[in-house]
Amino acid sequence: MPKVYITGLGFITSIGNDAAGVIESLRELRHGFELYPPFQKPEIPVKVAAPVRGFSMESTDAEDWTFPAPYRMRREILRGMAPHGVYAWCAMQQAVADAGLSEADISNRDTGLYAASGGSPHLMGHMLQRMHAQGVMKCSPLGIVASISGTLNFNLVAHFRIKGASCGFSSACASSSHALGFAYDELVLGRQKRMFVVGAEDGNVDAILPFAGMRALSLQTDPDLASRPFDSARDGFVGTGGAVVLVLETGDEVERRGAKVYCEVAGWGQASDGYNVAISHPEGHGLQAAIENALRATGTSAEEVDYVNAHATSTPIGDSSEAKALKAVFKTPASRPAISSTKALTGHGLSLAGAMESGFCALAIREGFMPGSAHITTLDPACEGLNIIRSTLPARPNVVLNNVSGFGGANVCLVFNKA
Repeated sequence: MPKVYITGLGFITSIGNDAAGVIESLRELRHGFELYPPFQKPEIPVKVAAPVRGFSMESTDAEDWTFPAPYRMRREILRGMAPHGVYAWCAMQQAVADAGLSEADISNRDTGLYAASGGSPHLMGHMLQRMHAQGVMKCSPLGIVASISGTLNFNLVAHFRIKGASCGFSSACASSSHALGFAYDELVLGRQKRMFVVGAEDGNVDAILPFAGMRALSLQTDPDLASRPFDSARDGFVGTGGAVVLVLETGDEVERRGAKVYCEVAGWGQASDGYNVAISHPEGHGLQAAIENALRATGTSAEEVDYVNAHATSTPIGDSSEAKALKAVFKTPASRPAISSTKALTGHGLSLAGAMESGFCALAIREGFMPGSAHITTLDPACEGLNIIRSTLPARPNVVLNNVSGFGGANVCLVFNKA
C-alpha cells in the first residue's frame, strides 16, 4: 500500500499559536493554564482553564471578534463560523503554507478534508434563546451552519474550495483521531492523494463548564497543580480549545512535489469498551485492544515503540485505566517505552485532542525530543513500573503511539514512524 506522510502542520493552541511556539512550550514544559476570568465567580467551582491567547471572540456577533495579525477574514466568511472555526481557518492557513501547497494542490478531486469538533454550544444556545424570545425569523440565516457539530467541515470545505472527500466526525474525545485514521485509509486505498485533518473546539465557558456537572473538571485554584496526569492527587481535567490542522499526503505526492515530511503515518487501530457511556473500562480492555490492533496493522512489535503520547486527561479513573492498558501491551518492564501526557501542558481539548497530540508527535519525531509529563509530585501507584518521563528527553523517537479515548468507550491508537 502507498506510504502516507505528514507534510504540513498548523497550530492555534493554549501553548502556542504556531509550530515554533508549540515546540518551545513542549521542550520547556511550559503550560497554558490560568485563573480563567469568566470562572472567577462564587457560584462556579471550577477556576482554571487553558484559553487560546491573541483572540477575542466572546461576543455572539462575529463582527466584534478580533484575532492576531496577519490573519484577515472577510465578513461573509465570519458570518457562518463559530469561534473554533476561526481557530481552524488560521491553523489551515499555517498548514497550507507549511506544506508548500498551491491553490491547485488544494482544490481538486484528489484532495479532501476530514474534521472534528463538538460544535459551538455558545452560539447554539444564543440562537435558540433568540428564537424563543424574539421569533424564528430573528435568527441569523447562518446560525445553524455556525453552531452545529459539522460547522468545521461546512466552512473549510466551502472556503478552501475542497473538491475531494469531506466528512465530520463525532466520537467525543476520539473524534479527530478517527478523522486522521479514516483519512489515512482514504490515502492508502487510493481514493485520495492528499487529506487535511482538522480538530478544533471553542474552549470557552459553554464548551467547558458543563463537564463540571460530570465531576470531570479539576477544582484546583493553582494553575500549576490543576492538570497533573498520572499524579496520585489528580482531580480532573482542565478544559482548552483551539485548532490543529495536519496535511497528509501519499508518498507519490511527496515525491512529485519534493515536499518535506515530518513523519510517516504508519497506520492505526480502534476498539470499544462496551462498558459505560461516560467512563473508561477500569481495566483498560478497550484501549489495550486498540493499541494491539494498531501494532498488528502496522507490523510493529511492542518492543519497537519508543514513545507513547498518552490520552491521560488527569481524571482518577481514566489515567489508571490507561496505565493498566499500557502495562498489558508493554509486558516487559525493562523495554517499556517513554510515556507522557502533554495534557499536563495544554489541558484537554475534547475532540481536538487527537489532532493536537498527533501534531505534537510529528514535531517530536522531526525535532528529536520526547516531551515530559509535567506536574507529577507523587506518581499514582497504579502507574508504577511504567516509564513515565517527568522531563523532556533530547532523543528522537523512531516509533510513536498516540492514544485517545472518548465517551462510550471509543478508543483509537495512531502509529507514527520516523520518515
